[in-house]
Amino acid sequence: MGLEVESRPSDSPYIERVWRSSSSDVNQMMSIATTCCELVFWEHRGRFSAAVQGPETRAAHAPVPEDATFFGIDFALGTSMPHLPIDRLVDGSVEIPDATRRSFRLKDSAWRVPGYDNAEEFVRRLVREDVLDRDPIVADALRGASPDVSERTLQRRFLAATGLTRGAVRQINRARQAAILLQEGVPARDVVHRLGYFDQPHLARSLTRFVGRTATQLRDRHPAEPLSLLYDT
Repeated sequence: MGLEVESRPSDSPYIERVWRSSSSDVNQMMSIATTCCELVFWEHRGRFSAAVQGPETRAAHAPVPEDATFFGIDFALGTSMPHLPIDRLVDGSVEIPDATRRSFRLKDSAWRVPGYDNAEEFVRRLVREDVLDRDPIVADALRGASPDVSERTLQRRFLAATGLTRGAVRQINRARQAAILLQEGVPARDVVHRLGYFDQPHLARSLTRFVGRTATQLRDRHPAEPLSLLYDT
C-alpha cells in the first residue's frame, strides 16, 4: 500500500542512484529536498510520460497518480544536461516530448527508454552524444579537496553545474542524513551533536524545511503520507 520503492547505488560517476516504484491507494507524498537532477519515466492508465526534474530546495507536497509505475535515474551532483539551463530546473521540471514505452525524444534525437538494470549503459550513451556533462570540480569540492581555481571561480562553476550554492547543498544533505538517523532510532540530541547542528530547535527547523517532517513523525513506521526516496548521499 502507498509507495513501494526499490533503489540501488551505481558505480557510474554520473549516477547517484537508480530507482523504481509503484503506487497504490495514495494520492500525495512529501517530496524531500534534493540536490540532484533526475530523469523520470512513469506510466499511468496507459499513458507514458517522461521528464527531467531539477533540484528541490525545500520539502513540498506532491501529487501521486494512483496505480502508476515509475522509474528514475538520479544524477550525481555536478552532472547536468547543458541544453537544459539549470536555472530552469531548480524547483521545477521539463517534460520530455513524444514519450512512449519504447522511446522518447531528448535534444532532438530519439532514444530507447532505459530500464532499471541498464541505466549505466544508457547514461554512457548520453555522455558520448554530449547530452550529459559533468564538472569534476563539484565532486572535488564536496570531498573537501582544494581545486586549482580561485574561490570565485569555484563558486561560479558550482552554481552553474548544480543550480545551488555549496552552502545550500550542505544544508540539504545534512537534513537528509539527519532524517535517516532519526528513522534508525538515533536520539535527536545525538543527531544534533553528530551532524553539527547548534541545538535541537535548529535541527527541527532544518527538518521542517528540507524534509517536511518532525523528528517524532520520522519515527512513525506507518505515516499517513509517504516520503519520497530518502537515501544517504
